[in-house]
Amino acid sequence: MSKRIGIVVKGYPRLSETFIAQELLGLQERGIVFDIWSLRHPTDTAIHPVNEAITAPVRYLPEYIRHEPGRVMRALAKAATRRGFWRAAVIWLRDLARARDANRIRRFAQAAVLATEAPEDMAFLYAHFLHTPSSVARYAAIMRGIPWGFSAHAKDIWTTAVWEKREKIAHAAFGVTCTRYGAEHLSALGPAGRVSLVYHGLDLSRLPPPPMRDEAGPFTILSVGRLVEKKGYDLLLDALADLPDGMDWRFIHIGGGGLSRDLEKQADALGIATRIDWRGAQARDAVFAAMAEADLFVLPSRITASGDRDGLPNVLMEAASQNLPVISTAISAIPEFVEDGVSGRLVPPEDAPALRAAIAELADDPATRATYATRLRHRLVTDFGSEAGIDAVASRIGAAMR
Repeated sequence: MSKRIGIVVKGYPRLSETFIAQELLGLQERGIVFDIWSLRHPTDTAIHPVNEAITAPVRYLPEYIRHEPGRVMRALAKAATRRGFWRAAVIWLRDLARARDANRIRRFAQAAVLATEAPEDMAFLYAHFLHTPSSVARYAAIMRGIPWGFSAHAKDIWTTAVWEKREKIAHAAFGVTCTRYGAEHLSALGPAGRVSLVYHGLDLSRLPPPPMRDEAGPFTILSVGRLVEKKGYDLLLDALADLPDGMDWRFIHIGGGGLSRDLEKQADALGIATRIDWRGAQARDAVFAAMAEADLFVLPSRITASGDRDGLPNVLMEAASQNLPVISTAISAIPEFVEDGVSGRLVPPEDAPALRAAIAELADDPATRATYATRLRHRLVTDFGSEAGIDAVASRIGAAMR
C-alpha cells in the first residue's frame, strides 16, 4: 500500500489504550504507512514498550482553539479554498444545530487543521472511537475528498446520540467494533455489512509467559482500570469490607482516574485502607508484574446513568494470559469472553454482596481458581488472538482506498 493513511485518536500515547497501540504496530508490520493525529497531548508519564516500537510520526491537533488561534485561523482560511470545505461546513452546522456545545466547534477547527496539514498523499482517514475522533475524521475527510472509516469501542457507542451514529455509519466506508454486543447495535443503525465485529485480541508473543504462583502470604486481589464510575470500584470496596473477619487479604489497584481521592476516603471510612495498595497509572511491565503476585483479578464493571459502560475490557484478556482467575460482571460483552461458573465468575452489576460472596468462595477454593484460569486462557488462545483482527482491519482499509 503506497499511499499513507491518517489515524485519528483522542490521545496518544495512553497507558489505558494498549489495544490501539497493538493494532497500530500490527498495521505498521503489514507495511501500511500512516501518521498518527492526536486530539490531545499525553497525560501519562510512562509509555508501553509497544508504543516505543511504533515509528509513525505523531502530530497533535490544537487541543483548544484558544491555545493555537493562529494555527486554526490559517487552517480555516486554507481549507476554505477547497470545494469539500463548504460541504463539510454545511454538515457541521447541521450537527451543531442538534448538539450545541463548544466541543463540536473545536472538532471542526481540528478537522480543518488536519485537512490542511496532512500530507498530500494521505488517501484515507481511520478513527479510533465513534464520538469525537470520528467527527474530526469525518469532517476532515469531506474537506479532503477522501474516504474514512472508524473503530468503535465502548463509551463512544453508548453515549453518542442515535442520529449521529446513523449518519456517521452511513457516511463511513466501513466501521469495526470489538464486541458482538456493540456490533449488533451499530449494524442495526446502518446499511447492511457496513459495521463488522473484529475482536482486538492479544498478541501473546509480546506478553510474558504465565508465572508460577506462590500460595504463601495474604490472598492478593488485583484490579487494573481507570478510577471512574463505570468500573464499579466503590462496590468492590464495599465487598472487600464485608469479607470474613478471619480472611487474610490485600487489594492492589493499578490505574489513574478522577475518583482516586473519593475511593481512598471510602476505604478509610470502611476501615480497610491499610489492606489496599493504590499504585496509580503504571506501564505494562508493572501491570504484568502485579498479575504475577496476585491470586485473583476482579473488575466489577457497571452501566452508568449516562449509558457509559465497558465493552470487553482488554485487561480481562491480559489477566487470562497470565492464568489469573477472573471475577467480573454480566454486562456488555464480558460474557462473550468469560462464562460464569465455567471459566470464571460473573456477578450481577451493582451487587456488592454477590461480589463479596464470589471473592470469598474462590479465595477458599484454589482448585476451582486454577480450573477457571486454565479454561479462560484456552478461550483466549483459541478465539482471541490479535493477528486475525489486525488482518481484518488492514483488509478493510485497503479495500476502501482502492
